[in-house]
Amino acid sequence: MRVAVASSDFASVTGHAGRARRFLVYTIDTAGTLSAPERVELPPEMVFHHFQDDRPHPLDGIAALITLSAGEGFVKHMAARGVEAVQTAETDPAKAVRDHLGHHLAPPRPRPIGALLCKVFDLFSKHK
Repeated sequence: MRVAVASSDFASVTGHAGRARRFLVYTIDTAGTLSAPERVELPPEMVFHHFQDDRPHPLDGIAALITLSAGEGFVKHMAARGVEAVQTAETDPAKAVRDHLGHHLAPPRPRPIGALLCKVFDLFSKHK
């Protein structure tokens, strides 16, 4: 299984997953051991906010994507690709992956203004 974590600095979990260009991708073996993360930096045209689903994507094959924040459109877009989009308050990438696998990942922090802005952006998104 592979799990991606949005990480603009390749060190901590970050938000705005639909516009994220940098991800840490962990491979989890059958014993539940996490690999060292693979750093993935997307070119601008592969950012999910702009990406058309009619071609392969560098993050194809991940089971989940962990982020601090994401809009409803992004969550739906990932679900259509067979990926669980998970939001959390946890900022340590490896801990976030382990906690997600253990079903005790910290819930995201409330962000009323950010959530409202995401809803406005989602109104104009092609991923509805």
